[in-house]
Formats: sequence, C-alpha cells, structure tokens
Amino acid sequence: MANWPVGKLLFSMGIPAVFSMLIQAMYNIVDSIYISRYSADAMFAIGLVFPLQMVGFSIAMGTAVGVSTLVSRRLGERRNDEANAVASTGVILALLHMLINIFLGIFVSKPFLSIFTQRPEVIELGYQYLFIVLVISFGQFFSLLFERLLQAQGNMIFPMFAQLIGAVTNIVLDPIFIFGRFGIPAMGIAGAAIATVGGQILSGIFITVVALKGKHDVKLQFKGLKMEAQRLKDIYTVALPSAIMNMIGSLTTTLMNNVLVRFSEDAVTSLSIYFKLQSFVFMPVFGFNQGALPILSYNYGARNKERYKKTVTIFLTTACGFMLVGTLLFRFVPDIMLSFFEMSDQLKVIAETTLRVIAIHFIPAACSITLITVFQSFGQGFTSMVQSVLRQIGFLIPAAYVLANFGLDYVWYAYPIAEILVVVIFVPLALRSYHHAFAEE
Repeated sequence: MANWPVGKLLFSMGIPAVFSMLIQAMYNIVDSIYISRYSADAMFAIGLVFPLQMVGFSIAMGTAVGVSTLVSRRLGERRNDEANAVASTGVILALLHMLINIFLGIFVSKPFLSIFTQRPEVIELGYQYLFIVLVISFGQFFSLLFERLLQAQGNMIFPMFAQLIGAVTNIVLDPIFIFGRFGIPAMGIAGAAIATVGGQILSGIFITVVALKGKHDVKLQFKGLKMEAQRLKDIYTVALPSAIMNMIGSLTTTLMNNVLVRFSEDAVTSLSIYFKLQSFVFMPVFGFNQGALPILSYNYGARNKERYKKTVTIFLTTACGFMLVGTLLFRFVPDIMLSFFEMSDQLKVIAETTLRVIAIHFIPAACSITLITVFQSFGQGFTSMVQSVLRQIGFLIPAAYVLANFGLDYVWYAYPIAEILVVVIFVPLALRSYHHAFAEE
C-alpha cells in the first residue's frame, strides 16, 4: 500500500474485483433471464421488490464500508491494535444489523408491495422472494464484511474468489430451483431467492474461514473489546451515510416505479431490465472503487499527497473508459442486449428507448462515483450522502415527475439531468476537501 507504484497497485487490487463484479453482473442477468421465462408476473414482481431488497443490501454494505475504511486509515497511521478493534467491532455490528433485515422480511414486505399493485398473485410472488432474501441474510452480511476487511489490507484475491463462489453457485442453482431439476420440485420465484441466499452463504463461509485462519495484518480480538463511543462514531461517520446512500437508491426506485406504473407495468419492468443490464457497465467501475478506496484511505492516513492525487487520476480515467464503452453499447445496440430476455414487442420498444436515453448519464456517473470515493476516503460520509440525496431525491425524482407530463419517453432524461447537476456542484467541494486535507503538506 505504501511502496508499490500507484498504477500497479490500483490495477492489482482493482482487476480481481472487476472480474468478480462482472461475474456478479452475469448472475444478475442470468437470474432475470430465468425469471422472465418463468412468467411475466414474476418479472414484474422482481421489479417491485428491488428497492426493499436494496435496503437489506444497503445495511450490510454500509457496515462493511464504514468498518473497512476506518481500518485502512488506522493501518496508514500505524495504529494496528486499533485496526483490530475496529474490525472486531464490525463483526458485532453486522450481527445486530441482521435483525433489521429480519424485521423487514417478516413485517414490511407485503405492505410495501401493496403500494404498487392490488393483484394478489403479484404480491404473493414478491413476498415469497423478499421473505427469503431478507430473513436469511447472514451470508450476505459476513461475505461483504470480510471481503471489505481483506480489501482494506490490500488483499483482493480472496474477496474475488468469494464473490465468484457466490455468483457461480447462484447461476447453477437458479434453473434447478426455479424450474425443477434432478428430482427437486419447481419452486418458481421462491427458488430464485433460495439460489440467491445459497450463494451468499457459501461465499460467506469461504471468506470468513480465510479471514480467521489466514495470516493478515488485521486480526479479530473480542477478549476485552469495548464498544467505545469514539470508535462507533468513526465507523458510522462513513457507514451510516453509505447505507443511507444505497437506501436512497431504493427510495428513488420506489418513487420512479410510482411514476412509471401510471403508464404501464411494462414501463416498470423496463426499468428493472435496465438495472440488470447496466450492472455490466457499473460493476467494473465499482470493482476499481473497491481497489481505490483503501488506497486513498491509507494514503490520507499516511498524509501522502502525491500518491493520493495519482490514485484519483488513474481511477477517474479508468472509470470514464468503462462508461464510454457502456454508452456506445446502450446507445447503438440495445436490441442485441435485450434479445436474451423473453418479452413482448411492446415491452421491447419501451426498453430500447430506456437504454438509449439513460446511457447519456454514464460518463457523468463515473465522475460522481469518483467524488463519492474521495469523500469517503476523507471520512466525509455526510458529504457523500448529501451528494447522493441531491442527485436522486433533489434532482432525479422532481425531474421525472415534471417530464412525465410530456410522456414516458421523456421520463428517462431525468437520469442525465440529475447526474450532470451533481457533478457541477460537487467537483469544487471535492477539490476544497483535498486541499484542506493536505494543507499542512
């Protein structure tokens, strides 16, 4: 973390994460393809459950990001004992936070679905899926936490294998449980949920064993551990905003679905398909984000200005490159990307327009993700949260409601409008934070 050339370090940490993220994106696509071939109602239900499912993921990811970011900073400051205490505290927090997921799965799922549809068959399909993925979420919590802890120490290989195990398990189990194979009865959408948690559990077991048994800079030490207020504050300074940012994404999708359902169920399904396909573009960027964040946090802790600046430059350039490729694919060959899904001609027309228009915001989104990574590395989780809130609640949703008055095709333009406004506002703030952080140097 301290001595390797920055480019070599970032790519050595980022490429394994990118590879595993692409496998995860492949899973997302395969999962939706199978469900689209199971029934149109199931595909519609998946579009409706996505926001609440993301709430559960946000809680797990927020905890992992907050803990791992602080661990990287403490290692950069050469405070290894405190890094151990932070990691151990993170395990306890993950256990406590799982209770929230269980509550959501049992008590919130059906009321949430009834907001968008009164069709009992769709509500039941959505409830079957949500109940399983939220209540049985321990695999997700531990896989995300220990993956991030290893990444905070510069280890990207084992997290890559953990994500591969989860995604491949998911892909293999999907057709078996959805349609029924090898003597196992067809379980439909519930089978898809079982395949999901099955992959998470295997991934969690693997990465937990690696984290506990291997030789690492950070070790879990629960004996004599105290839940110190300052440590919790430092963790949640990043963890809570990170979780809220993802939850805001869930709220945004919920509100967007509320706009789209007024046009048709196909409009909701179209947005759901977009989210599955865009993961091929965004997942590589998030993979490099996983490599960049611990490097930035470490060099901020070590007060190494030049390495910090170079990491940001390489990360931003790489992210824009991925997004440019995605823009070209979504704009010019959306029909090829949609050909894997079973859909009506009407849905295909809507989906092609969705992909072409929303793709305009990909390159600004690369800048936005870079800004969030910078703010998180400085421990400025609140600023990154404000950025996300403004983008999605302050700009995206109001723009969508206004543009809906002109027709469905115009609604999609809310995405590039929101992203561009956020970049214009927060680039100066990021530069100010950078100069302030390294002012002494």
